[in-house]
Amino acid sequence: MTDSTSTSAATPGRTPGTFAPRPGTAPLARMILAQAGMELRVLLRNGEQLLLTMVIPVLLLVGFGTTTLIDVGGGSRIDFLAPGVLALAVMSTAFTGQAIGTGFERRYGVLKRLGATPLPRFGLLSAKTLAVLAVQTIQITVISAVALALGWSPTGGPLGALAAGALILLGTAAFSSFALLLAGTLRAEATLAAANLVYVVLLGLGGVLFPVDRYPDAIQPVAAALPITALAGGLRAVLTEGGGPPVVPLLVLAVWTVVGAVLASRFFRWE
Repeated sequence: MTDSTSTSAATPGRTPGTFAPRPGTAPLARMILAQAGMELRVLLRNGEQLLLTMVIPVLLLVGFGTTTLIDVGGGSRIDFLAPGVLALAVMSTAFTGQAIGTGFERRYGVLKRLGATPLPRFGLLSAKTLAVLAVQTIQITVISAVALALGWSPTGGPLGALAAGALILLGTAAFSSFALLLAGTLRAEATLAAANLVYVVLLGLGGVLFPVDRYPDAIQPVAAALPITALAGGLRAVLTEGGGPPVVPLLVLAVWTVVGAVLASRFFRWE
């Protein structure tokens, strides 16, 4: 109060003791953090999205990890499935749930009002990605705890954990950018249908539950180029096989991230 009063008193033409207005936008980082907090609250209040992002991956892990319904090849069944289910959880939150939620925000005019604020498209993408990462932290904790209870034995040590974190960050950015591209260009109903269709297709083709080398030869190159395949395969390489940094999966996810971010920034429409 003392500093503001003295500053105002020194301003010509202003009564001592009053405050001088300081119009202008908040720093970009502060706007992104505020928007991310709001996005996180919306995600946590949406029961349907929590079912998609939390319950379904856990059910798949328990169902296929404790039965012999699918053939995962040699080795431990749960060691193969756990990284794939983690990748599925990342996709379900960053892509499917976010695309559907953003699509209906756009339909109901929420994004139109955000478009009238100083928050740029890049800021909206960053805020939604941060909110998704917060939800994914909960997902990964729960899924990892269930997998460990079922006998999962992750390898790789600290280096493997860092590589897994880099894969998850890149995968989240890639899926988030394409979620916004989908939600920002299609009608809400079309986004709902397309996001669920992509979820089912990538669940089957992305090496989540089935080894990619079991697919027909003509499908294997297509499946290997998918972001969910790169994420699942990379996580499996560092957490199950204990290999070095997965260069190819990281490059694949980086390319998808750049392409998705550029397209979303170019074609995303607020209304």
